[in-house]
Amino acid sequence: MSAATAELVAGLAAASADEPTEHPALRRVGRILFSLLVGLTATVTVWVLFVTVIKTEPLVTKSPADVWHYFTSDAKAAANRTLMVDQLVITLRDALLGYVAGTVAAIVISSLFILRKGVEATVMPIAMVLRSVPLVAMVPVITLVFGRDLLSVTVISGLITFFPSLVNMTFGLRSVPRQGLDLMRAYGSTPIRTLFTVRLPYAMPSLFASMRIGVPGSIIGALLAEWLATGKGLGYYMLKAQSLFDYTGIWAAVAVLTFTALLLYAVVGLIETPVLARFDPERLREG
Repeated sequence: MSAATAELVAGLAAASADEPTEHPALRRVGRILFSLLVGLTATVTVWVLFVTVIKTEPLVTKSPADVWHYFTSDAKAAANRTLMVDQLVITLRDALLGYVAGTVAAIVISSLFILRKGVEATVMPIAMVLRSVPLVAMVPVITLVFGRDLLSVTVISGLITFFPSLVNMTFGLRSVPRQGLDLMRAYGSTPIRTLFTVRLPYAMPSLFASMRIGVPGSIIGALLAEWLATGKGLGYYMLKAQSLFDYTGIWAAVAVLTFTALLLYAVVGLIETPVLARFDPERLREG
């Protein structure tokens, strides 16, 4: 049974014999790194153009040069860097917990959709109703139920991650070729074993597709929770900086968050490359 399963998964993931997967993988890594460089350059360029073209109060609008000075040559540059890194670590921790919680919940529920047909008809309408409610409106209720600590941050950030992950994972679990499922039935496999040995491995590309949406989204959820609930992290830092008229600190925090999101998006793409080479080589060749 195990040998047949291994052969099935290998057959579903094998690349075409006429074109090796190494070259498409290397090309994809190059495209990801190039896209990261282009994204960083475009962000700075648009920022400079915005500051130059839009004539606003210099006290409020800060340029990349101002932010660079804030971190490098300002009288409090060392303290600014330390404070920003400390708050960023808190925000990334909150985003990571929310992402993991939302993704795990999406995998479990999408698996139940496959194993129990009636679950989707019951859960999906509720999920769609929750998705239609603005998250800002749900934050007071979430903080009332879960408090103003790490648990509420995880719930808020996890909600943003949960919905795209649920849709993508459900699609991936249902995209297994029919002949693969027929072979598992022929060997007498149970639905749960088929789920773990065939469906979940085959759905890995869908999981990474949701990661490209969920990872930046989890950061937004963490910021929202910090702003409205916990009073920690970069979300609260920007709110406090505004009250203190520290506009350079606000722009610096936005720049750090933007570059961090771009970097994490690229990291997800790099991690996804060997997964596509293993489970979806055709998509890897198509770019």
